[in-house]
Amino acid sequence: MAKDITDWQKLAESELRASPDNLTWQTPEGIDVKPLYTAADLDGMDHLDGLPGFAPFVRGPRATMYAGRPWTIRQYAGFSTAEESNAFYRRNLSAGQKGLSVAFDLATHRGYDSDHPRVEGDVGKAGVAIDTVEDMKILFDNIPLGEMSVSMTMNGAVIPILASFIVAGEEQGVPKSALSGTIQNDILKEFMVRNTYIYPPEPSMRIVADIIEYTAKEMPKFNSISISGYHMQEAGATLVQELAFTLADGREYVRAALAKGLSVDEFAGRLSFFFAIGMNFFMEAAKLRAARLLWSRIMSEFDPKKQSSLMLRTHCQTSGVSLAEQDPYNNIVRTAFEAMSAVLGGTQSLHTNAFDEAIALPTEFSARIARNTQLILQHETGVTSVVDPLAGSYYVESLTKDLADKAWALMEEVEAMGGMTKAVADGLPKRLIEEAATRRQAAIDKGEAVIVGVNRYRLENEDPLDILDIDNSAVRIAQIKRLAEVRRQRDPKRVAAALAVLEEAAETGEGNLLAVAIEAARARATLGEISDAMRQAFGSHEATSSVVADIYADAYRGEPEFLVLTERLAKAAGGLGRKPRILVAKLGQDGHDRGAKVIASAFGDLGFDVVAGPLFQTPGEAAAMAVREDVDIVGVSSLAAGHKTLLPQLVAQLRQAAGRDIVVICGGVIPRQDYDFLKQNGVAAVFGPGTNVIEAANHIVDILEGKRRNV
Repeated sequence: MAKDITDWQKLAESELRASPDNLTWQTPEGIDVKPLYTAADLDGMDHLDGLPGFAPFVRGPRATMYAGRPWTIRQYAGFSTAEESNAFYRRNLSAGQKGLSVAFDLATHRGYDSDHPRVEGDVGKAGVAIDTVEDMKILFDNIPLGEMSVSMTMNGAVIPILASFIVAGEEQGVPKSALSGTIQNDILKEFMVRNTYIYPPEPSMRIVADIIEYTAKEMPKFNSISISGYHMQEAGATLVQELAFTLADGREYVRAALAKGLSVDEFAGRLSFFFAIGMNFFMEAAKLRAARLLWSRIMSEFDPKKQSSLMLRTHCQTSGVSLAEQDPYNNIVRTAFEAMSAVLGGTQSLHTNAFDEAIALPTEFSARIARNTQLILQHETGVTSVVDPLAGSYYVESLTKDLADKAWALMEEVEAMGGMTKAVADGLPKRLIEEAATRRQAAIDKGEAVIVGVNRYRLENEDPLDILDIDNSAVRIAQIKRLAEVRRQRDPKRVAAALAVLEEAAETGEGNLLAVAIEAARARATLGEISDAMRQAFGSHEATSSVVADIYADAYRGEPEFLVLTERLAKAAGGLGRKPRILVAKLGQDGHDRGAKVIASAFGDLGFDVVAGPLFQTPGEAAAMAVREDVDIVGVSSLAAGHKTLLPQLVAQLRQAAGRDIVVICGGVIPRQDYDFLKQNGVAAVFGPGTNVIEAANHIVDILEGKRRNV
């Protein structure tokens, strides 16, 4: 073999006229990917002789995998009203979808009823609005809950949502013991990346454990938690970080359940995972194999008696971050490759994103292509015929080991800190993920990471796509009307009594919160009322805003465009008497802060004085902060489609409060069709997905210089 490698190196060198070592690529995870792998790279690996269905399950959790039964096509959807979402689900089910996955709006996620003043721009925008059991019943009308597996992405308001689902099942004639599906119930990652939390970490962990306890005893077909790495990767995590922090979260949840007095075998079989699948094709497939290897190792620590307790089962979703607004039909190809990678990695169910989701909610047309991507994989490619077809690949097996080793080292670092709850409280995962996201943005802006149609091979003149536009005000009016009707018809004494019992259970730590909340849902207490009862006892979680520094600048130091921009900013600072000051704001209940954090970090490195605003501000609160901090610019990051409601309100509030002209700009997932509306309502510039940070900063300096000339 050594002679063969030597001969290959000589041949490669003659072809390249240089050393083949120059072809080695270092991934963001710090893994060196060589141009050639051989049998020698498999030396010392102890998982190679495993079989699917047997520990450590590297080759899959089931013996026959897709040869016996294909993965479940589980498309994540929800928008507007329960009626419209229900009609959408039923059409998809009739067209071949096998399971439901519900997306809730941000008001619901954060535990607010639709009539709460803080959620004016959020109701029905990024998912379906659910205020009471009546909404839940409409959502699943004519969908037999005794036969259909239902996944619900819910964390902050998980208690009222799961309670309402159980009651909706009862009133459909389906006992809770017959309900099947999954509730996400993964609060630790909310504190790291997604931010749809309500309560502080400690009581939030009690909620997680209470749900695991209740479902283990009462709902044997229902998965009590979906431990999610998806949102970590979407927030910028490397694959090693996604793998390590997700499994470390899982270990923490197991410990919390054991502390409730459960035995590991009572609940381990109902734990599930959720991973993102991005564009590093072979590494994503290897990541799922490494996840099963590591989870088997972790669960062995708890001495289970059942082999199935060592098994990791996972849902996957193709990446949203990999989707581009520019040349958007390229996204169909991206999603197809990502879906193939998930399948080759051995996922149990899969959601494929629609090609227009970098711009807006999917249309019927784009959702059909996304669903059919999976049907084509299942029926036309032959990938279902063989279990783990990548097994034995020199490259994939090496990646599997490299990922597992690096993830385990990071998990050991978390353990040394005292576990994931402590690491989250100390901010380690959030900081590492934000650093990775900023490095990724710099690589894209410099063209080192090629995105076809965005920073290379760009199409100059594009026709805008037809998009789905939700009339947020109409949805909110309809929800408020239904809420009023439910409140009118219910027994107020029964509601008050049930909420009092719930608050007492939260306060004393006695009883199971889900069991108590089910009675409140039966009495038609609203989602907001149930959330507030626990908020009275637990308090609310308030995150502190911080940004990383010197990551973007390190990537760009010495580059001509960077030097030119910093010189322009220095001149602008001379004209203002200080650095240009920008408030980076998040309005409404949109907790997706990757874009805001990257901009805040990069702009700070470039020479702006950055004020990082807190999450969940109202337009009035952001305007007051802008005046108090004496900023020149307010930059709003919007990823949840509330911009047409919230941005005009911000402009009006600033004009009323400032007594001077403060520039308002915005960026994020904003359709081009909305740009004119926003500019007509006082927004100076709009930066869509894929905007180069250096170009955006130069544009803002242009605006400031123009403003100064016009004074």
